[in-house]
Amino acid sequence: MNNKKHQIVIVGGGAGGLELATKLGDTLGKKNKAEITLVDSKKTHIWKPLLHEIAAGSLNADKDELDYLAQAHWHHFNFRLGSMDALNKSTKEISLAPFIAPDGSEIIPRRRFSYDTLIISVGSTINDFGIKGASENAIALDNQKQAQKFHQKLHNAILKAQTQKDEIRNGQLEVVIVGAGATGVELAAELHKATREMTAYGLDKINPDKDIKISLIEASERLLPALPERMSSSVDRELKKLNVNLYLGERVINVSNQGVKTHTGRFIPSALVVWAAGIKAPEFLKNLSLKVNEINQIIVKSTLQSIDDDSIFAFGDCAACPIKPGAKEFVPPRAQSAHQQALLLNKTMKRLVLKNDYNLPQYSYKDYGSLVNLGRYSTVGNLMGSLTGSSMFVEGFVARIMYLMLYQMHLMALHGVTVVSFRLIAKFITRRTETHVKLH
Repeated sequence: MNNKKHQIVIVGGGAGGLELATKLGDTLGKKNKAEITLVDSKKTHIWKPLLHEIAAGSLNADKDELDYLAQAHWHHFNFRLGSMDALNKSTKEISLAPFIAPDGSEIIPRRRFSYDTLIISVGSTINDFGIKGASENAIALDNQKQAQKFHQKLHNAILKAQTQKDEIRNGQLEVVIVGAGATGVELAAELHKATREMTAYGLDKINPDKDIKISLIEASERLLPALPERMSSSVDRELKKLNVNLYLGERVINVSNQGVKTHTGRFIPSALVVWAAGIKAPEFLKNLSLKVNEINQIIVKSTLQSIDDDSIFAFGDCAACPIKPGAKEFVPPRAQSAHQQALLLNKTMKRLVLKNDYNLPQYSYKDYGSLVNLGRYSTVGNLMGSLTGSSMFVEGFVARIMYLMLYQMHLMALHGVTVVSFRLIAKFITRRTETHVKLH
């Protein structure tokens, strides 16, 4: 009799991958029916929609990040630190590159892990489309490290301007954000608030209304081009109230250390450029002998299985999945997509492991709408009716509460209701004794 446990390896500990590992650990792992292993190149997890707040300094990541090792211990799965860089489909093994310390020394050697089922959920990175100078002179907001890098650069620029003898030069404190999707517009509003709070702490040489400028560049003719026009118009009005410069219908052709140039010949001077336009899946996916599309997404069936190998699944931003069985349109790269697919894969894995049933459920995307948060200024949303198919526009306090609940729902999936309730109480108490912006 073969008592070998089913080996489920999940590569990528983003919102979807971590939620799936937690759910499978609490069921299959806890009951000793399968061994669940989560692989990620980072030691901690932060919810990606919070990155713009970390970049602006409104959120201290140290207090909101989750330690993978602790989560694995509490929820009956294994965590392995490393970056997957190779796949052997015939032997059912993945390979992790050596983990290197900042000083160049090798901390963890190359390792190989066997799997019965492999699930890839490595998310996406920004796509700079090969624009000249973008990779060297613009900062992306793909991960916590990049968000913190931008915050340090912004904070240092403000400190330098405060203490320098010369006048603040044109572009010295101008932030240019390329891409006016949700990340871009949310970052613009958050920066407006955070920079004013930052300068209020004794940085009296700087007049934020005069010296600190925020600009958004978007190739489309309106903000939030992938979302309903009413949301776009509402956000447009709010950002103009904040004196955010909007350059719509402008396509970036060059980014230098002096600023950004667009296809119309416009030059916007800036030493602080954020790239928030376009996505692609990580480059290493092209080298795994799995079929990928032009932006490196693994092509999967509606069961989320790779079209090359039924034992390999992919979901979230790194997968090209039909929006419903038989459709030619693909699932949009959104957080709600990854959450829905994680729930489906939780059922799928239980069916495979407990029942040895390969008649797997198929995924159909359900659009519940979108919410865009402009910090304390406004929140707007478009909610889709699951029964009628109609949509409803919401804004203000109601939309803000719904936006905040999205994060709490993510935390509940990881920790449960009781833990999240205590976290909220603790945050409410400590918030009264802390600065509302990170000052270092």
